[in-house]
Amino acid sequence: MHKKSGVSVKEEKKSSNEVMDGSDIMELVENEKVFTNFVDHKFQELDVDCDGKLSVKELKPAVQDIGAALGLPAQGTSAESDYIYTEVLNEFTHGKQEKISKTEFKEVLSDFLAGMAAGLKRDPVVILRIDGEDLREFVKSPSFEPELVSIFSEIELPNGSLKDYIVKAFEKLTVDDGMPPATDPWVISNIVEPALESLGGGLEQQVTQEIFLSEFAKAVENVVQLLHEQPAIVAHSQNTFDGSGIRRLLSNKFELEKTLDSAIKSVPKDRHGKISKEYLGPALDSLAAFAGLPPLGAVDQMDSIMTEALKMFDAGDGKTVKEEEFKKLLREVIGSIMLQLEGNPVSVSINSVVHEPVASSSTLLQPSSP
Repeated sequence: MHKKSGVSVKEEKKSSNEVMDGSDIMELVENEKVFTNFVDHKFQELDVDCDGKLSVKELKPAVQDIGAALGLPAQGTSAESDYIYTEVLNEFTHGKQEKISKTEFKEVLSDFLAGMAAGLKRDPVVILRIDGEDLREFVKSPSFEPELVSIFSEIELPNGSLKDYIVKAFEKLTVDDGMPPATDPWVISNIVEPALESLGGGLEQQVTQEIFLSEFAKAVENVVQLLHEQPAIVAHSQNTFDGSGIRRLLSNKFELEKTLDSAIKSVPKDRHGKISKEYLGPALDSLAAFAGLPPLGAVDQMDSIMTEALKMFDAGDGKTVKEEEFKKLLREVIGSIMLQLEGNPVSVSINSVVHEPVASSSTLLQPSSP
């Protein structure tokens, strides 16, 4: 399998790239005067009917902004992201369809921003401007042709055309090579497809290694030119999940209890105050950020580990348990995940094309007009 020896992202060292580590967000939240002023303006923008409270309808723009700031796709794009949007809204409304006050809005917004800042401090996001220069350097380097030969040998497309092989090869290049993620729709339509069109006919022919090397070299030159004309903005993060975040949480009894209480706050209870074990998954998802874990659905390898841990404690058997028993099960679930990660850490490199600077992709942290 074609693998890099670790993603160094040499672009991180360039001063032209922005590193988002959460410090600006914490500075805002911790300055009471500035944050209060920020909330006043945001609340005023959202309070369309000027009744001093926010309805579910009025809250939706704020929820969408939080989603954008978290890097979620637009609402309605997928069931997984829509679930998170619903959870964000429920945090504001406590699961009810009632209006909320400015004080409630401020408390929840503060919690969200503090959580985002903590996540960015733990796993900073580097905003890369990929303009074709690093890809040009890669093409000129001695390692280019051996790399392509290796990639060609790994592509398994028995009836694949030259075009299929070239597209698949672009998908195997990384930001370290100077290539934005080639599976992204924006990259496909603005970079990859135009680069292939410039090659003219012959793309549907059967492929040999010699033809592939020759035609891919032409295609990559086209990509370099297209990126020079229209750079791709990519949010890059490198995360290693090794269980240390869970161990820190478990070692702090006060913080653990507070996190568990918060995780089950929005979980439905029956009339006897018991909770179904089927809600262990959503509760685990709620505390994931505090335990150094990704949300369910974000990282395939982590999904497998987290799902297996839930199965170990019969999360899907539908039985109801008392609140204290539910919290005990949740502690055991994250403890099981911690042991697995300490034995076999999971490292992932995430690259998302944001098409525009992240600061402008969400209006959540943009200054409001007084």
